[in-house]
Amino acid sequence: MVNKLKVLDIIALVLVIIGGLNWGLVAFSPSYDLVQLLLGAWPILAQLVYLLVGVSAVYLAIVMRKFVRK
Repeated sequence: MVNKLKVLDIIALVLVIIGGLNWGLVAFSPSYDLVQLLLGAWPILAQLVYLLVGVSAVYLAIVMRKFVRK
């Protein structure tokens, strides 16, 4: 399956994993929001990261439906 993944698939997967780990940390404490800690000085970049994670999740949901059908 990994051989069939495109570069965009891998990027989306990495972003979703990063987002999932970030939300897992936020569950312990809101002060563990790594995106805000790393990009807090640039709130527009932090919003962009959140947007990319969300778009990646939607993209993967669509792509995974194709894998399930095969």
